[in-house]
Amino acid sequence: MSGRPLMLNKRALLKQMLGWGALGAVASSVTWPGGVQAASVAKVLALTQPAVMSPKSQTAAMLAVARAGQRLVAAGERGVVLLSDDQGNTWRQAATPARASLTAVQFVDDKRGWALGHLGVILRTQDGGATWTKQLDGRELVKLYEQAAQGLSDNAAKAAEDYVGLLADDGPDKPWLGLHFSDAQHGIVVGAYNLALRTADGGATWQPLSFALPNPKSLHLYGVKVVGNTVVIVGEQGLLMRSDDGGATFTAMPSAYKGTWFGLVVLGESDWLVYGLRGTAYRSTDRGTSWQAVNTAVSVTLSSGLRLKDGRVVLVTQNGDVLVSDATAANFERRGLPLGAPVADATEAADGALVVASLRGPLRTSLGPVAR
Repeated sequence: MSGRPLMLNKRALLKQMLGWGALGAVASSVTWPGGVQAASVAKVLALTQPAVMSPKSQTAAMLAVARAGQRLVAAGERGVVLLSDDQGNTWRQAATPARASLTAVQFVDDKRGWALGHLGVILRTQDGGATWTKQLDGRELVKLYEQAAQGLSDNAAKAAEDYVGLLADDGPDKPWLGLHFSDAQHGIVVGAYNLALRTADGGATWQPLSFALPNPKSLHLYGVKVVGNTVVIVGEQGLLMRSDDGGATFTAMPSAYKGTWFGLVVLGESDWLVYGLRGTAYRSTDRGTSWQAVNTAVSVTLSSGLRLKDGRVVLVTQNGDVLVSDATAANFERRGLPLGAPVADATEAADGALVVASLRGPLRTSLGPVAR
């Protein structure tokens, strides 16, 4: 399972850090007494040791950022979480219980939120990000999938058995890449190699969705959105999947692009914008039945997208471009100069500024006039 490299922007960003990749490269060449690989020990330590509190955390590589009421919360390498209560002008570090790099974060209100990332880590906060508890990690996933595989039909059971075997062989190294909580109880998380879980109790328990997905190649899943009773999941090689029954069953949707999708912006109940590699974006106004190409004005990877409170739509690129469109999302234009650092995620501050998660830490920028 781990033999196929992740083809995603956040994984690529991580490779540029002096983070887990460097640690893994050193550890893989060391064997502890008893034949235990140092890399395996390092992974367990990353799951059991809290993130290091450091004055340098404000410039740590960030991979995700979200609003929690008036507060901003950014998450990134080695389990670092940063908080800002002044619209992203200053930041302070919050304690977290694991050192795994975090790739996504979401809040359903000003207090309750989740962050997830590498090594199967899922964290929860109930105080706006000030403190976090670990709900799940990659060591516990195999048992969840073994239980889910019970009772499947013969053909499905054989495929599920093979999948569970690969999960077991990988150990805890299972990256989560996207999440969507529709409220404080109901959420879905997705990740590499068709990993997908759902919860109906705020993450106290989780149930695998993977065996219900039309994804026989176990392609990576990068983004998920819930719109009412509809669930949409996007992934690599043009993968688009939709559920119309709250996630019980899924069908594949047609895709006009065979490259990787990294995310989805919900413009309306039936109006969606998907974005991905090489500046590619498509819009559907009929719940994914058909798609129309969107002019993004760039040819580099689109890392994140969001709809602003005034209706405009923003896309950010891996090289730091900020692209803005009106509510139609038909044409995007660069807004100002690039931010000067690779960007993985973006959100809107309470005062209307754009705050991004970048390799140089969280950055704040005004949308300003359109560059002509």
